[in-house]
Amino acid sequence: MTFPRVPRLDVHRYLGELPVPLEYEGPCPGGQVGAAYVRWPDGHRSVLTLGPDVSELLAPARAAGVPAPRYELVHPPVVVQELLPGTTPRTPTAATIRSMVEVNRRCRGVLAGRPDLPGLRLHLRADGPGFCLHGPLRAYDGRTRRLLDQVEEVGRAFPDTLEGDDLVHTDFHPENVLIDAEGTVTGVIDWDGATRGDAGFDLFTLGFDLAHRAPHLAPDLHAIVPSPVLLVSWAHMSLRMVDWAIRHFTASDVTTWLDIADRLRPPDL
Repeated sequence: MTFPRVPRLDVHRYLGELPVPLEYEGPCPGGQVGAAYVRWPDGHRSVLTLGPDVSELLAPARAAGVPAPRYELVHPPVVVQELLPGTTPRTPTAATIRSMVEVNRRCRGVLAGRPDLPGLRLHLRADGPGFCLHGPLRAYDGRTRRLLDQVEEVGRAFPDTLEGDDLVHTDFHPENVLIDAEGTVTGVIDWDGATRGDAGFDLFTLGFDLAHRAPHLAPDLHAIVPSPVLLVSWAHMSLRMVDWAIRHFTASDVTTWLDIADRLRPPDL
């Protein structure tokens, strides 16, 4: 049984369509869809990615001390953004996780007074746009079907939009930050899914990732994420990671994310 994969960035195709001649310098490390280093005619370097223009969300975040990139060129579906300092952590440390939690604190309240901005869609009732697909879990095996039943039960009990005044990254984990030699975050990257919502969602995303990547660093999510946010965040991340593993990785990876979903399931579900 096969399921559709999300296509990776075809950088050479998009470079030829840009209004400015940018030189390709190689792929950026990590990521599931891809990003590329490019050089401008004046010699400075940037990062080219696929994604929406979320610069309106990132400007107030930078004003609040969040190290988010400036967008230098938006040519849908391509974004060319500032190359931030630092390197992706090979292995996260306690110092980096503390710094990430501080970045999360700075994201709180930065979108207050902006009800015109859409809230965070959870996709617990129907498929998301290329992720959080329900069909793969329904078709894969009995264990994934049981998980999907629980996810959709949460979806029926709560709104499918998580509201709030915070800037939410939606994919907040160590591969999407840059750090200095001390482990302090110098940049947060991959803001394609940025939206308005509750910053507790990003803390849960971080904890869900660390449960796999570095369990000894995973925070006590029940202590730092409010109960309603915890429940819908668990449902979203369980759906998202298991769906992605089914479509892009191995059966062993599917089992790993199912085990994490079981381990982090809120007690009131």
